[in-house]
Amino acid sequence: MDVKDLSGLSIEELAEKEKQLRHELFNHRFQLGIGRLENPMQVRSTKRDIARLKTVRRQLELLQTQADQSVGK
Repeated sequence: MDVKDLSGLSIEELAEKEKQLRHELFNHRFQLGIGRLENPMQVRSTKRDIARLKTVRRQLELLQTQADQSVGK
């Protein structure tokens, strides 16, 4: 997942994508626990994707807050 792809999404779309990634992470951890996960690096990759997504979402929230404050002045 690339930051460029994420920056084009809205805050709501990012929240939905995070929900999907958290579900995927749960499945990876479950499969890892029962020994069915072929590539254990998928857990690490999914966690990093979630972190990237949360960073982009926070940046958008801050930009939106700054825009709201500048309009209010």
